[in-house]
Amino acid sequence: MIHHLQEWEEKCVVFAGIICPPALPCIRRYQRLLRYLVAGGTAAAVDLGMLYILTDVFFVHYLWSAVWAFVVSFFVSFLLQKFWTFQNRETGRMHVQMTLYFSIALANLAFNTFLMYLFVDRFHIWYLLAQILASGLIAFESFFISRHIVFKSKVNNESPNL
Repeated sequence: MIHHLQEWEEKCVVFAGIICPPALPCIRRYQRLLRYLVAGGTAAAVDLGMLYILTDVFFVHYLWSAVWAFVVSFFVSFLLQKFWTFQNRETGRMHVQMTLYFSIALANLAFNTFLMYLFVDRFHIWYLLAQILASGLIAFESFFISRHIVFKSKVNNESPNL
């Protein structure tokens, strides 16, 4: 499946280069960041989709639906980030990486809660805008933690792009 994603990604990059050739170097430079955003967006869509399907189609209580949706989207996110975004193929320490990734997800949940409180109750920002801001900050820090800690390659053969 990852191979198909890589093929799709390359076709999109080539197509973007055809449409706007001057943008191609920028796209290549930030390709990893774009993969990160697509993988995160996919995991978010899986989370929301599972929540809806389990709750409204299968009539599972929404709290149980939320738990199962989180679990499934966690695995989708972990696998996409590991194998596609950061192209980390090693499997020997995958359980360590998954534990780290899960710990970061829990810490981000606490951080998100804190930011929501700060933005909404202290700065009086509309809650949806506050969530967008908090999500952006968390995505930013998570990218660098994932790249430099969780999925850091033992052999430093990474390209200089983000």
